[in-house]
Amino acid sequence: MGVQIDDEGTSNEVILRVKSSSSAASVASALSHAVYDGKRVTLRAIGAGAVNQALKAIAIANSFVAPRGIVLDCRPGFTTVHTPDAGDISALLLRILVH
Repeated sequence: MGVQIDDEGTSNEVILRVKSSSSAASVASALSHAVYDGKRVTLRAIGAGAVNQALKAIAIANSFVAPRGIVLDCRPGFTTVHTPDAGDISALLLRILVH
């Protein structure tokens, strides 16, 4: 599937880690289902290709949830991720807002 889901300590928050090789449709599906379950969703992407896939996934997810009267929006931000190989690197966070 190419989407890694992290539960962040609470049952109400999900972080979807998106890679450049992730299928935008798969990420959109995971995002939509998390929204339907009432969870707060954040997409985390490292690198231009991953950011591209994450943004496409948000657009696709909007088409999935629109028939239910839901509109998705995102608020971008940054975080630092520690990796054993590269040390500290910046990641883009896209917090999903549900209207």
